[in-house]
Amino acid sequence: MVLQNIKILRILILLFLSTQLVWSQVNFNKRPDDDLGNVEDEFQEYFYEALKQKGIENYQKAVDALQKCLNLNSDEAIVYFELGKNYNKLKNFGAAEDYLKKAIDMQPDNQWFLDELYDVYHQQGDTNKALKTVKQLVDYHPDYREDLAALYVKEERYKQALEILDELDAQFGVTDSRQQMRSDIYSITGNLDDRIAYLEERIQQEPNIEDNHLKLIYRYSQIGEKKKAFKAAKNLLKIKPESYLVHLALYKFYLDDNAVSKAVNSMKIVLKNPQISAEAKTKVVKDFVVFVAQNPEYEKDLVDITTIADEDKSAKTHAELGAYYLKAGDKVKALYNFKQALKQEPDNFKYIKDVVLLQIDVEDYEAAMTSINEALELYPVQPIFYLMKGVTQNRLKAYNEAEQSLETGLEFLIDNPKMEADFYSELSITHKGLDNIKKSQAFAKKAHALKSKE
Repeated sequence: MVLQNIKILRILILLFLSTQLVWSQVNFNKRPDDDLGNVEDEFQEYFYEALKQKGIENYQKAVDALQKCLNLNSDEAIVYFELGKNYNKLKNFGAAEDYLKKAIDMQPDNQWFLDELYDVYHQQGDTNKALKTVKQLVDYHPDYREDLAALYVKEERYKQALEILDELDAQFGVTDSRQQMRSDIYSITGNLDDRIAYLEERIQQEPNIEDNHLKLIYRYSQIGEKKKAFKAAKNLLKIKPESYLVHLALYKFYLDDNAVSKAVNSMKIVLKNPQISAEAKTKVVKDFVVFVAQNPEYEKDLVDITTIADEDKSAKTHAELGAYYLKAGDKVKALYNFKQALKQEPDNFKYIKDVVLLQIDVEDYEAAMTSINEALELYPVQPIFYLMKGVTQNRLKAYNEAEQSLETGLEFLIDNPKMEADFYSELSITHKGLDNIKKSQAFAKKAHALKSKE
């Protein structure tokens, strides 16, 4: 919020000026020449007691002392101001407003009185009164004009807010807070044309600010203007050839343009850069995996990209590659990538399943048993791992152990007819291995009955 951004500076100034205001309005050093001297001494004592109590956040005691000041002298604006500030701290906004208005009546042009009243309205969320007050403050400092723009946004008077932002940018240059406010307005109104026009203007005025180029690329892409987005990306690369973020956009445009070698180069830049997030890298690999699945002649390029050091790849990236290689029929590469994903996320249920299924599929039963036992330590009531264990033990001809694993898994199974049928099929194999032909046939019938219902 703009008010929050500048409030600290205002508070510091107010702290400094509070004492100045006291001295300018109440002559505490005046030598008494009649009985009023005692009154003035009392006033001074209570006032400084109020400042002390406010300083240690005893706001009610500060109020009590200030009320005594009023009883002695009701003509000092600073007392009403201090009462307003303390009531504001006590969240007694009605009293704060009353006393601050009294102070302002006595000194209509006092910026600090108005600022405190503005804060009272801001805390209450009273936009109408805040607007009236900040309009009185705009003559004192441009920061208040930014507050005015923020209030116009709250009032849904977006055109007026943008006009103020334009004036401030022209007078003082662009700031992050105003850029954000402008972006928020465009998001609320959905006015992408104005947003794009503004970004183009900013790029024309300050072409070396990379962020504006990236935003323009994104906004063009958002409205389906791919050619303009591609042109904007190439323009950024021309202006800042060292940019690595632009390649997050360029690789996709190159793929769509069938410029595969350029796309591969952009992807390599992205995947090798440690400053680009793992999530972004995963998307790059996923997009290229989809491309190669449709254009298998470029599989060598996929291999080139995936030879980048494994530590630079996220678990999701390895999982995407594993899925690709599995679909392509390369189970060895698929298993390698799933295992790499599992290394990074050893508790990931899906990655564990993927690894075990492939270990069984490639007949690496010893490795599968190790993986299953580790999985059961993490997930001791998951029936799928008992099923996998039974399958593996059947392949190893350890039928007694398989029977125990499968019976245990069935105890944990709830409302899953398909998996139940798989259990019965494996138990049929188990009892056949144990020469229990009747039991084998009985389990085979149970499995068939369940599968028939699907």
